[in-house]
Amino acid sequence: MKRISVALASFLVVAAAASAVPNPTAPAPVTAAGWDRLKSLVGDWEGTVSDHPGTVAVSYKLVSNGTSLMETMDVAGHSETMITMYAPDGDRIVATHYCSMGNQPRMAAKGVQGGALDFQFVDATNVGDPNGEMMRGLKVKFEDSDHFQQLWTSRAAGSDHTGTFTYVRKK
Repeated sequence: MKRISVALASFLVVAAAASAVPNPTAPAPVTAAGWDRLKSLVGDWEGTVSDHPGTVAVSYKLVSNGTSLMETMDVAGHSETMITMYAPDGDRIVATHYCSMGNQPRMAAKGVQGGALDFQFVDATNVGDPNGEMMRGLKVKFEDSDHFQQLWTSRAAGSDHTGTFTYVRKK
């Protein structure tokens, strides 16, 4: 009986060691271009909006074991906090915006081009009126480690409007 226990224990140790060895033929996880740049926003920021008086506070936090980036936005004079979740998806980055209007537009961007990530509308959930106001695009312009801009484009009744958010890192 003791030999069986020793043999079983030896087998389990060898099996555990073998599973810890990386498989050289396994494909490497795909990381979307621009993901590291987006993750560099982690922290607290303050800013202004081109068409709204007052200030905006935005913070970024890595969640889900570093696989998603959560953006929390508070606009002065608005009682609702908005959340946007970003995550790599193959060769692109997807963003789901949990809007204070109650809908959730999803957008996707492929890589940093000209110092910016350009998120384009994919679809949306919880849309009551198809002509109602909804976010349709987001461009994140990276300036340096302490400055960036967001250009949020919304559409209502067939017309687009873009608001520019300008941020400085809080220190």
